[in-house]
Amino acid sequence: MRQAEREPRLECCGLLAGTDGVIAQAFAAKNTAEEVASNYEIAPDQLFQLMREMRAAGLALMGIYHSHPNGDNVPSPRDIERAYYPDVAYFILSPRAAAGVRAFSIRDGHATELKIIAE
Repeated sequence: MRQAEREPRLECCGLLAGTDGVIAQAFAAKNTAEEVASNYEIAPDQLFQLMREMRAAGLALMGIYHSHPNGDNVPSPRDIERAYYPDVAYFILSPRAAAGVRAFSIRDGHATELKIIAE
């Protein structure tokens, strides 16, 4: 994603929305974590604003994305601990990994990789 390319040393983050199982739009967010090189966090007010924008566009939250600029694109223990939306996919980008983007379902402390189908 372009957001990760603009600031490759910092974790980027955002939301993915769509309908009928197809992601149609990315909503970039500002990373407000204290240590943005190794963590991500979306401020609650921005999260609610992005959710309102999605609903106004007739879209539903389907995923959350962030990057791991210095590591593999697998969920970290912190990613698993903070996976507050079990019904969405978590996408992790990494410029270092052969598969630049991977997606995971994270439920009850367990991550399961999902297959990404690009159209």
